Formats: sequence, structure tokens, C-alpha cells
Amino acid sequence: MQTTAAPKGPNIVFMGTPEFAVASLNALLTEGYNVVGVVTAPDKPAGRGLKLQQSAVKQFAEQHGLTILQPAKLKDPEFLSQLKALNADLQVVVAFRMLPELVWNMPPMGTLNVHASLLPQYRGAAPINWAIINGETETGVTTFKLQHAIDTGDVLLQQPVTIAPNQTAGELHDSLKTAGAALLVNTIAGLINGTVAEQPQTLLASLTTLKHAPKIYADTCCINANLPVAEVHNLVRGLSPFPGAFTQLEGKVLKLFKTIPLAGPLQHEPGQFATDGKLFLHLACADGYLNILELQLEGKKRMDVEDFLRGFKWN
Repeated sequence: MQTTAAPKGPNIVFMGTPEFAVASLNALLTEGYNVVGVVTAPDKPAGRGLKLQQSAVKQFAEQHGLTILQPAKLKDPEFLSQLKALNADLQVVVAFRMLPELVWNMPPMGTLNVHASLLPQYRGAAPINWAIINGETETGVTTFKLQHAIDTGDVLLQQPVTIAPNQTAGELHDSLKTAGAALLVNTIAGLINGTVAEQPQTLLASLTTLKHAPKIYADTCCINANLPVAEVHNLVRGLSPFPGAFTQLEGKVLKLFKTIPLAGPLQHEPGQFATDGKLFLHLACADGYLNILELQLEGKKRMDVEDFLRGFKWN
């Protein structure tokens, strides 16, 4: 059930799909905001039985008795009619798809988005992954107003978040979803009392070289052992736990999830493995070795390196 406190503030329609968005929706309800509806992705078949799977946001919304819309197309007249009937003053988007203007421009207070980077840096679909892949030591979360081009709207508030040296994308994801939820609550409070001012990203972009966060594809995940070991390490942690950086071991795909970079000198060519067969497995890179701690061989489950070596037969 929803919170028993009397709803406050504007009527809010929340739009989101994955687990990252649940923290923000939960924060709105916890603070007592009047969430009049939730828009999320349609149920999709998944698993061996191809059973319909609900999004994380839908599961949470059902548990709290919220009105749920699941449009296949965001320009569908029936969906637009249902959305308008919710009479939202404000729409909040967290990890959803790109909205057409007739959707994001519908409520009088506009539509605000929570993005997992310090915009204008890392606009795009995978800001958490690319910040780590590029070796950043800091990222953050941004709330901004939606406009035509993706992730380019006026900035409302930002909160920096430190990236630890060996932190994975999964670990950073959890930190940012919490920070994003808190920033969302502060942003809405600031919009209500007039203390939050919009800042065009053009002003911020003029101060720095922009880095982008495009969608992750299979070729992004392929390890190039000819690169410095620090860069390979960043790729591994930037793609862990999903989709996972990979290389080849005796003709099979080997995904790496947790590693530590080791300085040279090298006694192997880049791409070759070094192991004692019991305790360690190292991948030679351009200037050092990648000490592999967690991995998954094609057809096997994810495991610690010692468990892997105990059962692996080298050809």
C-alpha cells in the first residue's frame, strides 16, 4: 500500500523501467509526494520458459497500489489519452526511453530526468560504464529538464560521487541510484519553493571537453591485451557484472568480472596467460599482468579463480 501520509506537492507521473529507477520512485513515495501514475515498459518474455517478466518498476508499483501504464508506443493515441487523464503537474523520468515532445511537454511543470553522470559529461545510454572504462575518479548524478535532443536539457541540480580505484559498474550503479533518488527529492522541493534555477548545458559544455556514453555493443566488450594493463582493468570493471568483458581461453569465451592490475616485467606476450594451476591466473597485457580474481568460462558458471583452476584441464 502507499504511504498513509496525505500526498503533498504536485501530481507526479513517474516513468522508469529497471531497478535503478525503483530507488527514485521509492523516495518520492517515502517523502509523501502524490504519484498519480507510473509508466514502464511492457512485460517481456524471458528465461527458458519465455514467461512474461515484469519490469522492476512495475513490480514495485504494483506492491504500492499505483496506477500503471505500459505503452508499446509512446505516440499511441490511447496511451496519450490515458496519460493526459492522470492530470500530472510534473513528470519524472529515470532510466526510461526517449520521449516524444508531445509526452515530455504535456505537464505544466515539464518533465525532469535523473541522469547518472555530471552532465554535460557522459550523455547517452551507458554513463556508468563509460565513466569507469575511461578511468574517471569522479562522476555523479544530475537532474535536468527534458528537451528535444537526448540529455541536453537545462540542468537543475548535481551531486558528485567518487569512483573508487577497483569499483565495478555494478557497485557504482548502486551508489548512484541512491544519490539520484536523494537528488530527485531535493530537486522537486526546490522547484516547489523556487530555490532551484535552470542552467543551460551550453554554459557547462563550454568549460570542458565532452565525453560521451553510447550504448555498449559486443565489440566494446572484447579485451585488447595490447593495451596498458590499467586500461584493460578499467574495461573489466566498467563492464562488470553485465555485459562482461571477455577474451579467449583455449578457443572458448572467457568473461572477466574482477581483476587487479599488476606491474611488469613481462615474461609473456600480450594475450597469453600465466598460471601456477592452483592459485593465480594472469593475463599478459602491454605493460603488466591482469590478475584475474573472478571469471566465467563459456558454458560454466561465474566463480573465483581458485575454484576455476581446481576444475580446469589445460590442453
